[in-house]
Amino acid sequence: MSNTATVSYKWSTKGKQPMIECKQHARERQTVFGSYNFDSGQITVNFANRGNAKSFKKHLKKVLYVYRDAPKILMVLDNVRYHHAKKIKKWLLNHPKIECFFLPPYSPDLNAIERAWWYMRKKITNNRYIMSLNERKAAFWKMFSHFEKPNQELKLVCEINY
Repeated sequence: MSNTATVSYKWSTKGKQPMIECKQHARERQTVFGSYNFDSGQITVNFANRGNAKSFKKHLKKVLYVYRDAPKILMVLDNVRYHHAKKIKKWLLNHPKIECFFLPPYSPDLNAIERAWWYMRKKITNNRYIMSLNERKAAFWKMFSHFEKPNQELKLVCEINY
């Protein structure tokens, strides 16, 4: 998540790119980890200053806690480098409740969580000025806090219909 406004479709003068004012200080950016439950529409989210094996393991621990009563957790992952880190593989050996399946390379269209991020950008940043990353995070939590419980809205956004 960065504090950069995104330009989406909107009316403008023909041939002129619409401008969205954005005040960004240096590198205002955070990694957002998200896991989506296909059955309930529930999302589990973590923020980290950097995406790496350590922060990903923290997210996996949160998923284990949220689904502590589930007999098995099947995680569909993209191929970010730290998903394949030796530390993660070793940790997963000690936590067999989580089973990982990796998507083919360069296939974000198959990753349901990407639709949740698209929905977030559409509702929070598309064609909107946001003063700071903290303001954007507040808008994110305002929107996503009710998705941490089972719901139909996110199921409709994230389902794949081919």
